[in-house]
Amino acid sequence: MTAYAEKKARLLRIVDGALQAVAPDPALRAAVKREGNILAVDGRKYDLDDYDRVLLLGAGKASAAMAATMEDILGDRLDSGLVATKYGHGLSLARTEVMESGHPVPDEAGVRAAGALLERAADARERDLILFLLSGGASALAPSPLGAVSLADKQEATRRLLECGAAIGEINAIRKHLSRFKGGHLAETLAPATVATLIISDVVGDRLDVIGSGPTAPDDSTFPDCQAILDKYRLCHRMPDSVVRAVADGCAGRAPETRKAGDLCFARVRNSIVAGNAMAVHGAATAARDLGYTPVVVDLAMEGEARDQAARLIRLAGKYSLGGGETRPPVCLLAGGETTVTIKGGGKGGRNQEWALAAALEMTALGDAGERISAMSLGTDGTDGPTDAAGGMAFPDTACGERSEAAGRALAENDAYHFLDGAGALLRTGPTRTNVMDVAAVLVDPA
Repeated sequence: MTAYAEKKARLLRIVDGALQAVAPDPALRAAVKREGNILAVDGRKYDLDDYDRVLLLGAGKASAAMAATMEDILGDRLDSGLVATKYGHGLSLARTEVMESGHPVPDEAGVRAAGALLERAADARERDLILFLLSGGASALAPSPLGAVSLADKQEATRRLLECGAAIGEINAIRKHLSRFKGGHLAETLAPATVATLIISDVVGDRLDVIGSGPTAPDDSTFPDCQAILDKYRLCHRMPDSVVRAVADGCAGRAPETRKAGDLCFARVRNSIVAGNAMAVHGAATAARDLGYTPVVVDLAMEGEARDQAARLIRLAGKYSLGGGETRPPVCLLAGGETTVTIKGGGKGGRNQEWALAAALEMTALGDAGERISAMSLGTDGTDGPTDAAGGMAFPDTACGERSEAAGRALAENDAYHFLDGAGALLRTGPTRTNVMDVAAVLVDPA
């Protein structure tokens, strides 16, 4: 058993604090209240007597859990519902049908889910109130390929974008322009119904046009932006021909753009964020404080290569460990956001596991200062990459001595999963039914 069992227990307490702070049920109940026939959503009141039907629609990793809460709030005033979520994240609900599909690479089940959602949206009428439940993962979970672009083409495009290290905003810009569902197109289909979208954000800056690729929000990105992304990552010769042609047709004005601000389809749509990454970081900070650590929030917009961000935070922790920080240990450094991994090896892992492995190597490089540091990086949805782990942990002994060379090889091969698993340093939470990007915590103990 590792000598750092107590530190591991502390990190797990911080994980629990982060996840509890962004659980869908309390987040929704804070934003949605019902008194009789008056439903208040983020401060705006809707008189249920004004509507013939109240319907739930949704997509994302948290959508089933969100629907469960909304069923309880609405009671028998809810007519029906349909949500699309990730495999293993579904629930058995009384009035809402739950469809499960693939993530991060879309599959045929997702195409069926998107088709069912669009069919119900097309049936919406002027005296309907639609509560749309949106959370991270919706882009992949509800694919609706446009024109000559097939599902297989979208799958390949998604893989290529993930592998090259493109940011989520760049990935979603491409997705929106290849979809009948995203980029405001769902709002267009729902019109003229009244729409209240409740959002759990998984995007740095909580940009409405990026979360779930913005099905009910105006889109600022354009076909020329998509072309620039393909050029930036030199993807034109690695993407399916249909995708390259679709972008070129859009740039030439031969394909319709996504819906933009000012379009009439948004006249009766309101988007409200009920939970986001900052809330998870705050929950982690509260848990750290309860453990006797002074929380220091370093970054709420952590982006870039996972290994680089890990090294940056561990080096800062080393400064605190040597007494050079603004606060004396015990200190908990916190960061939130979403990093990326440029895949160059053939290993297994995810961005949070790669972060943890790089953090362990950086601890070893710090020498004595690293002996007082432990760290974790968590994917709040409970899934980090194509693995059963939510992230990873790092301790002073994780990559020290004889393990250092093996750790370096694993990092070079993007094989953090197998190394951390062997070291007993994987984080496994199971499906959390929420998704607000990632939370990283670094504990610095006193000498």
